[in-house]
Amino acid sequence: MNTRGLRSQLKDSVPVTGLAPQAGAYGVQDTMRRGFSSVKNELLPSHQLELSEKNFQLNQDKMNFSTLRNIQGLHAPLKLQMEYRAARQIQRLPFLQSSNLALDTLRGSDDSIGFEDILNDPATSEVMGEPHMMVEYKLGLL
Repeated sequence: MNTRGLRSQLKDSVPVTGLAPQAGAYGVQDTMRRGFSSVKNELLPSHQLELSEKNFQLNQDKMNFSTLRNIQGLHAPLKLQMEYRAARQIQRLPFLQSSNLALDTLRGSDDSIGFEDILNDPATSEVMGEPHMMVEYKLGLL
C-alpha cells in the first residue's frame, strides 16, 4: 500500500502510553471527567502476542484493503476508509458510550456474537456521569 491516505490510517505499531497518569490543573487526575485511573491500563505488554491481539482488527483491515485494492483499484479502499471514518464520528451524547453499530455494519461483524458482546470490557460500558458538565466539557465551555 503506497497511498498516503491508507498509510496514515493503518500503522504497523501501537504506541504504548507513558507510565505517568494524566494530571488535571492542580496535578491531580480529574476523576469526574476521565474516570478512575487504572494501573493495569498503564503497564507495558507482558507477552509478545498481546500487541498482535490488540492489532487484530487493524491487521484485518489492512489485509482487506490490500485485497480490495488489487481487485477493484485504488478508489475502493479509499471510499471504504472514508465510510469508516464517518461511521466513527457518529456518537451518542458525551456521557454515554457509543455502540458503533454503523461501524460494525460496515465491517460485517453486526451479525456475529463475540467475546466483547457477552463479557463486555468495563472500560467500554455505559457509565453515567454528570450530563451537563460532560456536555459543557466536550463543547469546550469548561
